[in-house]
Order: sequence, then structure tokens, then C-alpha cells
Amino acid sequence: MSPIAEGFGALLDPTVMLCIAAGAVLGMLVGAFPGITATMAVALASGFTLALDPVPGLAVLLTIYVAANFGDRVPAILVNTPGTPASIATTFDGYAMAKKGRAGLALTASAFASAWGTLVGVALLLAAAVPLSRLALQFGPAEMFALVVFGLTMMIGVSGGRIVKGLMAGAFGLLLGAVGRDPITGATRFTFGFAELSDGIPFIAAIIGLFGIAEVLDQILTHRRGTGTAPITQFGRWLPRRSDWRAMLKPLAVGSGVGGVVGIVPAAGGDIAGILAWDQARRVSKEPESFGKGSLEGITAADTSSNATLGGSVTTTLALGIPGDSVMAVMIGSMVVWGIQPGPSLFSDQPALVYSIAGIMLVATAVALGLSLLRMRGVVRLLELPRQYLWTVILVFCMVGTYAVNNSVFDVCVMLIFGVAGLFLRRFGIPAGPVVLGLILGELAEGNLRRALQIGGAETILTSPIAMSILAVSVLALAVPPLRQAWRNRTRPATPDPDSDTTPVA
Repeated sequence: MSPIAEGFGALLDPTVMLCIAAGAVLGMLVGAFPGITATMAVALASGFTLALDPVPGLAVLLTIYVAANFGDRVPAILVNTPGTPASIATTFDGYAMAKKGRAGLALTASAFASAWGTLVGVALLLAAAVPLSRLALQFGPAEMFALVVFGLTMMIGVSGGRIVKGLMAGAFGLLLGAVGRDPITGATRFTFGFAELSDGIPFIAAIIGLFGIAEVLDQILTHRRGTGTAPITQFGRWLPRRSDWRAMLKPLAVGSGVGGVVGIVPAAGGDIAGILAWDQARRVSKEPESFGKGSLEGITAADTSSNATLGGSVTTTLALGIPGDSVMAVMIGSMVVWGIQPGPSLFSDQPALVYSIAGIMLVATAVALGLSLLRMRGVVRLLELPRQYLWTVILVFCMVGTYAVNNSVFDVCVMLIFGVAGLFLRRFGIPAGPVVLGLILGELAEGNLRRALQIGGAETILTSPIAMSILAVSVLALAVPPLRQAWRNRTRPATPDPDSDTTPVA
């Protein structure tokens, strides 16, 4: 049986379809509640899916990933609050449309744009993953070390302009990745007498703490009663007219192109893609003045682009073993537990699995689109639920899910410690993404670096054109953002001091 038939045939298992249905409902609910990110949901679900076989387990996690990027548009449009960071650009025009009585049209257009963007991303996965993996198969230890460094610096480089703090977070993650066994000699290190740490820090416990517990603690500490925007209750017309479809064609194309390119870049994410596509669509629109005031073109471009990044993120993860975004960073941990090693060899060792993943994303898109097209009046009531009930449920599931992985109270303690650490990271503005990447990629980076040095010393890296090119791009990823900001500050005209008697000379 061919890998394509075997991969897509695995989806005919009733268990897989049930997992997709469950993941779609969970993902839509996760996206609909502001503050509960897809990363947090996938991290929490990971603890419960490890008892499943790989394909059903991936069906749950991938469907949550896909469906959350549909559900997060609901609060962005109805409450002007992004359900996840990927829907930031949706608020630019979505809420303005809702205030004009066009919330139904905004939700429907967003659903179709999200579905189209996801399909474009899956097509990119099927088209680009194999050539990319074949290229990566030529990599030796020096090139793989450079590639891991590239993945780390890309995550740090897009840490919201916080380059230094991103570097600190990445270094902390690499330090955590050194706990456990030496990748070359196998000797234990930095375990401080805890036998449970001999295989490294429990990954699932760490990510649930960093993204789940930390998020709940942060919301508890910052919650204020009576704050927030009342949801829109007047939906108006739901179905797009022919003129609406014509207006959506150009932004669909713009969003597909931008999202496909941005998705390949590790750690760029849907939030960046959505904003870039919204701006590009405004530049090519015949009515740029309507953007930000309730433009159907704006919401279509943003949602198409942010969802098109999903396929690119999965492509980078599967082909190179470098997480495309924070959700895929979490998912790699589950894959490793299942015995799946993302990277170039995956396409030769388990080609059918790649097609199963693509098939899961296609079916998940269809199911999420169907749920999104249902009238969203009930979601308004969900948005009005007291946060206290939600916090309680999340905390219970975090503890149960963490304990269920290894039936270990030690893992629960690790989760709580990382939850408090994650809260401190948030308070000091330090991103958690580089910490997770450092924890995942630390052993891979160290192992390949030491192998390269054993083969031929530092010259092995310095004389490799591929390794040096990748490292040069990594340096640019760190250097360009602060240099660009410094140039902008230098060229920005000085603002006159209102208290000064001196008037500027013409």
C-alpha cells in the first residue's frame, strides 16, 4: 500500500474521527474564551492524549490547533478582544463591522477566509515538506547545530522587540535542557539527587506550568470586576452576497501569499502574518480608507493569512525538526513520547504519518468550518460566564493531566514550580516561547555541536558553507530589529518641548 493511501486510510478509523470531533469542539471553545491560547490548550490536552496511539492523539492536538484559529475570531469580532494572538488583526475591522450591525457577515466571512487559509497551508505542507526534508537530509552535525541555533534565534528575534529578554529566556531554556543525561556519555548531571530528573525535566509538566498555570495565575491577579466590553448581540445578515464574494477575492489571494511565506519562518506566527496581510491588502485595495472602519477586505486578508501559517508551521516542524511556533513546540514533546522524531528522517521512516497529519488538518478544517457557520448566538452567553468558574476547571485539568502522564506527584510539583516561574516571566516581560524551545532543542544543539567538534574541531563548522550561511542569518535575525529601531529613533523628527520658550526655526 502506498504511503498516501495508508496515511489517509488511517483517518477512516472511528476512533480518529471521534478524536477529531472532540478536538474541534474543544478548539472552538478554547478560541472563543479570551486569554486561553491554543498553546495552553494543546499543552493541557497533551497530558491526556499520551495514552492514545499516535494518530488518534495527533488528531486531538492538531484539531485543537486548527479549530482554535476559527473560534478565536468570535470574541475578536463580538467583544473586540482577540481569542488568541493570531486574531489580533481581526479586531481591526471585525468589531467595527459588528458595531454597524454586520456581525453575522463578519463571522461568516471570517470562517470562510480561515478555512481557505488553512487549506492553502496544508497544500504548502504537501508540496514543500518533502523537498525541504531531502535538503535537510544532506545536513551533518555542523549543519544541524546551525539549524537549531537558527530556530532558537528566530523565536528570540520575534519576541515583541524584547531581544535581550528573549536571549535570557532562550539561555534559561538551554540550561534547563542540560538537566538529565549527557547526550554523548550518558552520565547524569544537574539532577540534584532526584532520580525523576535523570531523563530530563518532565516536558509536559513544564509546558503546562509555563502556559496553563501561569496564565490562570496572571488572570487571577489582574482580574477586575466590571471591566471589559459587552458582547455584540445584533448580528444582522449572515450570508455574503455576490458583491461581497467579489470583494473578498483579492484579500484572499493577498492573505494566502503572505501567510504561506510567513508560516515557513520558524516562530513568526499567525499574529505577525495577520497584521502584515492586513497592511498589504490595504495598500492594494481600491478603498484603503475603509480599513480599520469595518472593511470586509481587511478581515478577510487578516484571517486568511493567520490561518495559512498553520501549514507552514507544521511543514517546518516535520521537515526540519524545528518548531514552527509555540504550539508546535509543545506538540513536538508529545511526538517524542510517542516515538516520533520530527526531522528529515521522518519522511523516509514514517511517510504515511505525514499524510495522516495532512488529512487530519483537512478534516479538522471542514469540521471547524461547519461549527463556525452555525449561528453564534449561544457563544455570547459563553463570553458572559464568570471567569472564576473557568479558572477552577483549568486548574483541575492541569493537575489531573500532568499527573496522568507518569502517575507522578513529582510531575505535579514541577508543573506548579514552572507555573510560578511562568508568572514571574510574565511580570518581567520575558517571553515563555524561547524557554520552551531551549528546553526542547537544548539536547539536540549540544549533541550536534559536540559531535561536530569531535569530528574536526571548530573548522568543521567554520568551513561548512551551509552552516555558516544559517548562522549568518541567525545573527541578522537578532541584529536587524534593534538596528532598525535605532535608525527609526534617529530619523524621527524631534518633538518640541511644550514647556520650552524656544520655537523651531522654519
